[in-house]
Amino acid sequence: MISPAPSPAVVTVPRGVRIGYGVGSICTATFSTVPGLLLLFYMTNVLAVPAWIAGVVAFLPKLWDMFINPWVGQRSDRTVSRFGARRPWMLLGALTLPVTFTLTFAGPPLTGLSAALYVGLCYFLTATAYAFYEVPYKAMPAEMTDDYHERSSLLQWKMVFVGLGILLSGAVAPMIAGTEVSGYRTMGLVVGGVLLLSMLAAFFGTARAPMVARAEAESSLGAQFTAARSNRTFMVLLGLSCAQMLAAGIMLAGSPYFATYTLGDPAATTTLFLGIVGPLLITMPLWVWLSKRYDKRGAMILSSALFTVGTVGMAFSGPLGSAYAHACVLLVGIGYAGFQLLQFSMLSDVIVHDTLVTGKRRAGVFTGLWTAAETVVFAFGAFILGWLLGATGFVESDPATPVAQPESATTAVLYGTTLLPALLMVVSIVLTTRYTLTAEKLRKAGAGAAETGATETQNG
Repeated sequence: MISPAPSPAVVTVPRGVRIGYGVGSICTATFSTVPGLLLLFYMTNVLAVPAWIAGVVAFLPKLWDMFINPWVGQRSDRTVSRFGARRPWMLLGALTLPVTFTLTFAGPPLTGLSAALYVGLCYFLTATAYAFYEVPYKAMPAEMTDDYHERSSLLQWKMVFVGLGILLSGAVAPMIAGTEVSGYRTMGLVVGGVLLLSMLAAFFGTARAPMVARAEAESSLGAQFTAARSNRTFMVLLGLSCAQMLAAGIMLAGSPYFATYTLGDPAATTTLFLGIVGPLLITMPLWVWLSKRYDKRGAMILSSALFTVGTVGMAFSGPLGSAYAHACVLLVGIGYAGFQLLQFSMLSDVIVHDTLVTGKRRAGVFTGLWTAAETVVFAFGAFILGWLLGATGFVESDPATPVAQPESATTAVLYGTTLLPALLMVVSIVLTTRYTLTAEKLRKAGAGAAETGATETQNG
């Protein structure tokens, strides 16, 4: 076991590594955005898949993440290679994810149940390939530096590229896809190429990343779950983040339906996304400052509150119109930018604190479970929306035979994509008040670990 005593000097991550690491988040943003935004709508309104079946197809492959993600975390903790522990797995993801993603949207001319089965199989393979890349990618910040605020600065670069990725995928992908099968096939190819370039850039860009310590692998997947459950701070953070991601997943999957059936303008899917992406690109320095001024917990509560107010406001878009809806979405975007940055920064803090307290480095354990929960919960948002639409009489269709939806379905679209996410964000705020890891607590843990390490050295 490596002594947890930290170096007295702050390990600063070079600018080139920050940028190289940040570019890799374009993959994260694109993969989270495009299926979350278009997959459910693609099946119900292009492939004529019933809404409840489409929801199941969007969700079930993600359950596999609960097994594959911890396994990848464990294996990457144990990997020894000339590329380091994490980067070989990132390269494997780079070579497989673009192919499986493209095939998901560029399949044979199928409709109905056969189309659902094909999309489900390809999406299962896509989820596996994504785990190869994303789990080790998320583990890297905690291994680059031990400093509390240096991690926020590193992740600020990451979130800038997250914003860029969401801009490209959320705005451009729907424009390419349009409403025809051919458009979705082209979109799959284009997005697959973007994923490939992003992942390769991260692989090569992190070649000279500093490593303050090497992670320790747990002996089994069961031991990983036990380690996570024993860390109360991690479980609280995981709970509040799951509530946030479920809210975001429902809203994202509902955006094309909200644009089509509430605003009466399918093209508004793009402009709604611009309202979310703009704040991601320009408010990162503000959220970093707020996290230092009010600590990360206070900033997290503020970001969640802004998201909640914005989604509640969207529920009144029917009579107040499109401009009002876009103003509310802008408020949602400011809050979304905040909790996206703070989630990853707080996760890195939890990993470092766990190391200082236990003497073990288990970055892969926590990021594997985190990524699994994040992707499953995000996909569960599409499942919930698909079930809600199916229960309220939504009628599946294809571009050749558009149908008018019953009032019950359009009402479900309006309130399901606004008030339900707002309720989940309230839950996240309550859980955030129970998150107790602060900069001061982390400093005390570091001092205690340093004292313990010095004592062991003297005794040795």
